[in-house]
Amino acid sequence: MAETKGKFDFAIDRGGTFTDVFARLPDGRERVLKLLSRDPQNYKDAPTEGIRRVLEEETGQAFPRDQPVDTSLIGWIRMGTTVATNALLEREGERTALLVTLGFKDLLHIGTQARPKLFDLEVAVPEVLYEEVIEVDERVVLRQDGCQLPRNDPKRSTGDSLEVWKELDLERVEKDLKGVLSRGITSLAVLLLHSYTWSDHEKEVGTLARRLGFTQVSLSSEVMPMVRAVPRGYTVCADAYLTPKIHQYLKGFTSGFKGNLKDVDVLFMQSDGGLTPMDQFCGSRAVLSGPAGGVVGYAITSYSQMEKKPVIGFDMGGTSTDVSRYAGQYEHVFEATTAGVTLQAPQLDINTVAAGGGSRLFFRSGMFVVGPESAGAHPGPACYRKGGPLTVTDANLALGRLLPSFFPKIFGPGENEPLSLEETMKHFRQLTEEINLFLSSNQSQALYSDIHVEEVAMGFIRVANEAMCRPIRALTQAKGHDTSQHVLACFGGAGGQHACAIARALGMKTVFIHKYSGVLSAYGLALADVVEEVQEPCSLQYEQHSFGKLDRRVEQLSKRCRDTLCARTLILTEYMRYGTDCALMVTAAGYPSNAQSCLAGDFRSAFTKRYLKEFGFTIPDRPIMVDDIRVRGCGKSGIKSVYKTKMGHGQAKPVTMTRCYFEEGYLDTSVYLWEELPCGHSIQGPAIIIDKNSTILVEPCCEARLTEGGDVCMSVGSDPHCALGTELNTVQLSIFSHRFMSIAEQMGRVLQRTSISTNIKERLDFSCAVFGPDGGLVSNAPHIPVHLGAMQETVQYQIRSLGNNLKEGDVILSNHPCAGGSHLPDLTVITPVFRKGVSCPVFFVASRGHHADIGGITPGSMPPHSTSLQQEGAVFTSFKLVTGGVFQEKAVTEALMAPAQYPDCSGTRNLHDNLSDLRAQVAANQRGSQLVGELIDSYGLAVVQAYMGYIQSNAELAVRDMLKDFARRWRQQTGSLEVESEDFMDDGTPIKLRVQINEDEGSAVFDFTGTGTEVWGNCNAPRAITLSALIYCLRCMVGQDIPLNQGCLAPIRVIIPSGSILQPSQNAAVVGGNVLTSQRVVDVIFRAFEVCAASQGCMNNISFGSEKIGYYETVAGGAGAGPSWNGRSGVHSHMTNTRITDPEILEKRYPVILEQFSLRPGSGGAGKYCGGDGVMRKLLFRSKVVLSVLTERRSTRPYGLLGGEDGAAGLNLLHRVDGRVLNLGAKTSISLQPGDMFCLYTPGGGGYGREEDANGRPQTKRRRLNETFPERGSVFEYRMAQEGV
Repeated sequence: MAETKGKFDFAIDRGGTFTDVFARLPDGRERVLKLLSRDPQNYKDAPTEGIRRVLEEETGQAFPRDQPVDTSLIGWIRMGTTVATNALLEREGERTALLVTLGFKDLLHIGTQARPKLFDLEVAVPEVLYEEVIEVDERVVLRQDGCQLPRNDPKRSTGDSLEVWKELDLERVEKDLKGVLSRGITSLAVLLLHSYTWSDHEKEVGTLARRLGFTQVSLSSEVMPMVRAVPRGYTVCADAYLTPKIHQYLKGFTSGFKGNLKDVDVLFMQSDGGLTPMDQFCGSRAVLSGPAGGVVGYAITSYSQMEKKPVIGFDMGGTSTDVSRYAGQYEHVFEATTAGVTLQAPQLDINTVAAGGGSRLFFRSGMFVVGPESAGAHPGPACYRKGGPLTVTDANLALGRLLPSFFPKIFGPGENEPLSLEETMKHFRQLTEEINLFLSSNQSQALYSDIHVEEVAMGFIRVANEAMCRPIRALTQAKGHDTSQHVLACFGGAGGQHACAIARALGMKTVFIHKYSGVLSAYGLALADVVEEVQEPCSLQYEQHSFGKLDRRVEQLSKRCRDTLCARTLILTEYMRYGTDCALMVTAAGYPSNAQSCLAGDFRSAFTKRYLKEFGFTIPDRPIMVDDIRVRGCGKSGIKSVYKTKMGHGQAKPVTMTRCYFEEGYLDTSVYLWEELPCGHSIQGPAIIIDKNSTILVEPCCEARLTEGGDVCMSVGSDPHCALGTELNTVQLSIFSHRFMSIAEQMGRVLQRTSISTNIKERLDFSCAVFGPDGGLVSNAPHIPVHLGAMQETVQYQIRSLGNNLKEGDVILSNHPCAGGSHLPDLTVITPVFRKGVSCPVFFVASRGHHADIGGITPGSMPPHSTSLQQEGAVFTSFKLVTGGVFQEKAVTEALMAPAQYPDCSGTRNLHDNLSDLRAQVAANQRGSQLVGELIDSYGLAVVQAYMGYIQSNAELAVRDMLKDFARRWRQQTGSLEVESEDFMDDGTPIKLRVQINEDEGSAVFDFTGTGTEVWGNCNAPRAITLSALIYCLRCMVGQDIPLNQGCLAPIRVIIPSGSILQPSQNAAVVGGNVLTSQRVVDVIFRAFEVCAASQGCMNNISFGSEKIGYYETVAGGAGAGPSWNGRSGVHSHMTNTRITDPEILEKRYPVILEQFSLRPGSGGAGKYCGGDGVMRKLLFRSKVVLSVLTERRSTRPYGLLGGEDGAAGLNLLHRVDGRVLNLGAKTSISLQPGDMFCLYTPGGGGYGREEDANGRPQTKRRRLNETFPERGSVFEYRMAQEGV
């Protein structure tokens, strides 16, 4: 298909702003063209216009715009388009209804129940894509061997055995569907539970809906048959919402050609990097259609089969930058979020970060900040002459790296002026004055000197570069790859100005920029293959007796691929995992079948090798499960580019000279036109290479040469490192902040890779941190609210306790509340970092991980009824886990088994996982220690410690500014500088707070005197919990990103009465304090400052188990309303952000049926702005279990503020199988029988303001969702998962 001799072939990428056209002409020549995607004055459709122009200019014949284009000269057309992406971002898809199993109408509103931005009190979450919901009274459940409820006849499917508990009532469904149609909705998404494995009910609904006249019917079992109802539901809704828009666009596109392109081969790029025929192009697989072409383009042009050197793709655009990796195979993810919608479909792992040419520049509390806010296309950067703000583009212009004379005159209100250097410099001069004013008032005069405009612009470039380096490090190191061993393939309009600096910062030696880098997405379409992919769930163990079934399934799927595609290449992959461990998609390529494998290949070896590479170990004694089988057929169809640049004679000649600013100051810089460069010759930096669509900066100590193919290949020299002193450099402050955070993030990656338990490896319930020599927190990742600042207390306790007894090679283990612990399952491992010639530790690194069990009176070590610390598990105060480099396995084993000596208690029930995870924590700390050492090697100990102090001072300054601002407003309003508040636990214990603020200093005393005494029970909260809650509240009130470290608490003095519920005695039970009392502390602080009404104030801890299984969850409720927003319904708030287990996974792994999971209407408090509603969650048990509930806000209600009404209290009911209904109260443990149902009603949020002051719902400014939710990709998903703990 790729060879269409004598005809024109077109590959076109229709982007949001520009449409790029690559054309291969009949004589083999190639042409590229760029035109505006929307130009209604001149043409209806940009791709059609691009084709028309090329045909007209190359043939000399007239192709009038007002007539359909003659297709006789066209061989094939390939397209990538952002039509689906833009419809998603703008929420301009088709009106859609969702049909879902009864009890789950709000399932997709609640989603994972985690909020996307941890410190955003408004909880901005994208709205769902459907307008109406139809609930269908049908139910299919998975058959379980241990189920003690009455059984129905089993139905066989893809490895699972099922029972139909409730048949579909098609008459009722027909009535409901007709009602939806009558309201003008013609697109339907269908999501029935467990349809991924048994789809009969969905197919019946689909047949009925099409017969009734729905024009688009998307069934979740067809769109993506994978387990997990929530992401499958989002995917099927996206399909129903977007596919009609795609069909509408295709209809318009084809109408511009004779015969509607009937005889032309037209293919569209999908999100997975493969092409598909036009009639099969659908919404759920189209969202990354545009960016996918760029990945294919750089992968095929940059990766050498001979050298096999992996490549990082770096596509820097206006609002964001896309980063991806290629090492001989495309890296796919099967679930990713775009514009706030999680799609469960194969897509290339393209990581988007909110840093691009249009990213805005800020100076906040002494720190340079780039993005995530963007200037957008309108008004655009300041230099566009439309009143826009300073951006990264302006910084490049100010430094002389962009040359206005080489840009078209398309700027200004009339779009006829050049880029404005004057406007940029005017803004930079204002900002420089602001920065110098700040520095002069915050530094001693002896150290202070003015910084210049160019230094400011350069500083922002360096900060932007560091922001883009972090995801590249994460993307490579997450999977065990060395970042420096990659080639940086740069494309897109803005990347060429930053490529050398980013490669140098990452230790890369080569940058590759293809001759079509400005239109690489279009060129990639021409190189791509046609792909057909089929997938189905499996649920089989990978062992001898399953091989026959696996081979039959593989053959059936392969036949479907071959029939569709006549494919020459089939790539077979399987989703495999250890037991309940995280799944990996593996291919058996390179692993031929043998006597111990299925015929399709040796998947066991492929899986174990991949697992070893990613995680550093294997688990030989655990069974391997196959979750899904996927067959991807590739029809090789890409063109081969044979065009070569002529070899040049003589040196390349610059067209002009300019002066650019670098670290060394202004340097003479040669300017070359790419098209005039002879290949084979080298250009020494500094130099600028200009193309029609991009500007490339060759930095000093770098060298560029033109390859035979006409591409630019740059060798990156090492940085002529200028010595940095200990005095404050505000640019370096931002760089060091990123570097310290990067150390904590990389520690977390090692911990996740080398741990073994579900809690740490899958749920990511851990955090890692770096501390100064005084134990003060420097950086912490991820931001788990109850860990914020708490580890600092632990490290400082060890310094006071062990002092000079800390030696190199020692590692400390601690979890005791009096030593800064939160609750006992959170084990903290601390490693002192020593430096040659220094007797004391120069830094500390630590990791805190939640261990699933450490003994005590109940499995899981979180008993609802504990009354002493010993009942909650093993206790460590200052335990030497490693001494002189030797892991103390015997001693720690004895300590973990020690709780068995107490009445009714057991030692740890999972010693193997405890020891493995502790070793993983030691390994993570070792990595952190190594990275701190490398930072000191680069800059020197004095400099690194100086910047550690500056970063802490920066956080302190931000908090002081916030307190001064609040004090000024409060004094003007009330005449006072004091605030106070009080709230109560369900048992009546008061938590009282009085805050005295010093307006001049920006400091405050938080005095909890009057708080109730320690309680008989486990709601006592160690001091560290109160400090974590305080840091969380301060960060929310500051309202912008600041480093979260000990500086946050420097302006604060905290008074907590000894013996109170917030500072209990040494042996007090504390497990409820961590998960419940922490929420009340937040409520009290926000009430004092009148920030917002109370959120649900509870985590709703629910656990059940038996001798064989154990399960724990926390459940969402209503968020409090605020001064300009309604509270979000069905979401976690404040001190927790845990994701909830998907209904299908819950029912697959545990003896329970989820009967209902929906919002609790009316539970949010009324007001000018209403509180969010809580949720209703009903669990029907299939076998005997012990249920434990640990909850709050069952008698006290979440408060409303300034006249807003209180939210409803929660309720825990048990419906016994014999018909009795029992109120379980807030905290209990009870034995359940098969058929018992637990019904959880969670609290709502309080309202804000008087209801009579309301003027309807608040109107929020509508923004493109990529402004609010710009990030995506595996690095982003990992961070969201971490913050969802």
